[in-house]
Amino acid sequence: MIDAQLQHMDESISQILARRVAPGAVVLVARRGVIAKWKAYGYAARYTNANFDEMVRPVPMDKNTIFDMASVTKLFTATAVMQLWDEGKIDLDAPVAKYLPKFAVNGKSAITVRELLTHTSGLGPDPLTPLFDIAGGRQDRIDYVLQLPLEYPPKTHYVYSDSNFITLGALIEKISGEREDEFVHQHIAAPLNMSSTMYNPPASLQSRIAASEYQPWNDRGLLWGQVEDGNAWALSGVAGHAGLFSDAHDLAVFGQMMLNDGTYDGKQILSKHAIKLIETDWDAKFPGDATGLGWSINRGYLMGALTGPHTIGHEGYTGTMITIDQPNDVVAILLTNRVHPTRVGASVVTAIRQVNTDVAAAIPVAIPGGGDAWFSGYGNFLNRKLTASVDVADKSTLSFQTWYRTEPSDDRGIIEASPDGKRWETLGQLSGSSEGWQRETYALPADTHYVRFVYRAVSYGSDFDVSGRGWYVHDVKVSGQGVAAWDTSKTGWSRRGY
Repeated sequence: MIDAQLQHMDESISQILARRVAPGAVVLVARRGVIAKWKAYGYAARYTNANFDEMVRPVPMDKNTIFDMASVTKLFTATAVMQLWDEGKIDLDAPVAKYLPKFAVNGKSAITVRELLTHTSGLGPDPLTPLFDIAGGRQDRIDYVLQLPLEYPPKTHYVYSDSNFITLGALIEKISGEREDEFVHQHIAAPLNMSSTMYNPPASLQSRIAASEYQPWNDRGLLWGQVEDGNAWALSGVAGHAGLFSDAHDLAVFGQMMLNDGTYDGKQILSKHAIKLIETDWDAKFPGDATGLGWSINRGYLMGALTGPHTIGHEGYTGTMITIDQPNDVVAILLTNRVHPTRVGASVVTAIRQVNTDVAAAIPVAIPGGGDAWFSGYGNFLNRKLTASVDVADKSTLSFQTWYRTEPSDDRGIIEASPDGKRWETLGQLSGSSEGWQRETYALPADTHYVRFVYRAVSYGSDFDVSGRGWYVHDVKVSGQGVAAWDTSKTGWSRRGY
């Protein structure tokens, strides 16, 4: 990876801390199973209350700091479900009520396990009543979730739902006979030697844990080693949607296991078939909400320039994120304690997107045959033009090798020709991902004296800006002959060997 681009991440994180998005962060980036960057920033614990009153001895962030994973827990729940599927104990297309009869009420008798995993069950985002307000013990509260009514008919809407995953947690417990924390430890964390991954960490680990939210409304005070999510707390800290604690290195091992088709260090956690199902977009009919079995896919607002049809990941409310870019064998992790000391404040989404974009910029693009290629750069609201002088008397062809990875709805590369440098004819447009280098060929009109490559990145109509990794143009030929007369003044394009 390109070290200078990885170092730019330090500036991105510094801005996060300066804007009080979070008091601290840990970043880990690995490629091909090798850690390229692993660094801690700021503080793991800094404030005593929601007024930002400082601790007498704030605790610096450490590379091995343990974080409340929040909804990243859902990935471990999905993994557990697919382990049971590998064993033939769960049918993804069987009704949930086959395993959990109490779920059958309120029109839910036909909802399948797959629909829970893909957030298409029709259940609402959260239990209608916070679970800590439900009388009784853990099982009473799970039973309450199982009997919730639908918000929509199944398969008609994508609704990201904690209730789906609380139900999946109950499903794991019913089929396996183990509570979810025990199952995750025995079947995922222990085999992968993920010693920092657990529910309900002991008080002895507090010095390694990032402080969380100050919650006076629940008489819980400053949370420091206790789960932040109120519904998970009401379920004894163990739930399918939240409750897991982990650190960056453990999460990187988990991500590499996914990249390794379900194995790591000789331990098989999932079958190749299970991994393929997990990484398949089952929600294609809901544009922008691509979802595998538990994992989000191709989410530009979080994944930034790493975004693509083969990029998967998940974020957590407490400020955590894992992103896996499969084509480049990259695991990118950003862990923050953004709810310390309060959930009120700037969103961490922009920070996650920027860090993922920094990671993408650090992945080199191998130029065919070595040497340099023309590179458009990347970003938003760009209109960069690269022009070459040519001499075409009769009709001819323009050909070039190209690599591009752009935000498909708004960014595009445009190929143009002109007889005089004033009137331009569009020959073609490129957008999305080339999936590697390819050669493009276009017919050139007679009397063409200029060809031009225009990179436009506009992001019109978006609530957020998503830039890709730009556009490369190489080995440009007209009538089979190389082009040498380039206008390099103020184009924004540059020669780049990676």
